[in-house]
Amino acid sequence: MIGGRFIEFIEGEDISFQDITVPLLNKFKAYLKGTREITDRTIINHLVVIRTIFSQAIKDNLVESKFYPFGKDKIRIKFPESQKVSLTIEEVKKIEDAKLSPESSLNHARNLWLLSFFFFFIRISDLLRLKWSDIDDGRLTYTMGKNAKSGSLRIAEKASLILGIYKSKSNNKTGFVFPYLDNVLNHSDLFEVQRKISYATKTIDEALQKLAFELGISKNLTMHIARHTFGNLSGDRIPIQMLQKLYRHTSILTTI
Repeated sequence: MIGGRFIEFIEGEDISFQDITVPLLNKFKAYLKGTREITDRTIINHLVVIRTIFSQAIKDNLVESKFYPFGKDKIRIKFPESQKVSLTIEEVKKIEDAKLSPESSLNHARNLWLLSFFFFFIRISDLLRLKWSDIDDGRLTYTMGKNAKSGSLRIAEKASLILGIYKSKSNNKTGFVFPYLDNVLNHSDLFEVQRKISYATKTIDEALQKLAFELGISKNLTMHIARHTFGNLSGDRIPIQMLQKLYRHTSILTTI
């Protein structure tokens, strides 16, 4: 969807990376704002995808870094402030105990949300990239996509039970724990991978919101809420230094 909107904006023309300039991106932002009812956060998400692709192109020597249109005195990506909504322990219990059809979209969304919570708020993008090779001897080892920091977590019993549901159904050829990226032909194609993750996240969040409605939870239930929920519920039980380590924040001020 994101790539389609940019292609629509440039009217399907082929352009080089050098043509993706600050003025062009400012026009693209105005185009999105003026032609669609979308939020500032959605516009930022579009720019993040373009930035990711441009960075990979520089890394692959497809374009010189001097043409990079992001950064100081250029296009700066700043996420708008948002309210940090979290669930209560009673609401988490409702989600965990809900009786759902095993193959329903609500059940799969619930399982992903709980795994994110049990894995100390692993992001959905990292969760969808997990492979069975990341799991060994009761531990999960993975590299966070946002800041490339690696870490290892002990797998709690409840998380292990959920993973067991998907073990027999996984695609042995791709090795992914979950099927959302199985049909990506080239996993080094960052744009295609990000596109699939964005689409999957939207679908999963829609299912979670439907689940919340059925369970009588008035909050906007999304995958990202698992992150804030864990932090809020554990904030008075886990030392802030340990939370910083779990969140993989460079600065403890970010954790606070």
